[in-house]
Amino acid sequence: MTAIKNKILEGEILSGAEEKAKANETKVRSSFWKTMAKAADKVPFVEELVASYYCALDPNTPTRVRAILLAALAYFVLPLDTIPDFIIGFGFTDDMAVLGAVIASIRGNIQEKHTDLARSKLASLKEMSEKPDSETA
Repeated sequence: MTAIKNKILEGEILSGAEEKAKANETKVRSSFWKTMAKAADKVPFVEELVASYYCALDPNTPTRVRAILLAALAYFVLPLDTIPDFIIGFGFTDDMAVLGAVIASIRGNIQEKHTDLARSKLASLKEMSEKPDSETA
């Protein structure tokens, strides 16, 4: 058991994991807000989801937690997954199940600063959406 544990710690079993995490981070950074705009009214835990996004991008978050969050967030931003996101009424159901489970398991790593950033971003998005078009131009 110790040999397997050491191999995991040394990264031999999980070779390529760091590259996969970086690829997931790139996907998440480029698509999160676009996907969030489409899914916001379907996500019952929007604030926690956005706080998770900030937690995943925080370099002070433990690497294992960042990797788990980035994988779940990458699943969220990809349009074709178990239930494709374009299927009206059901498209984000599998995404919410995955994200809900991940958030529940890493909740202790989401810090107050992540939640504060989420609240601030959501408030500014709400404010922008409530302005008439002539004010946003």
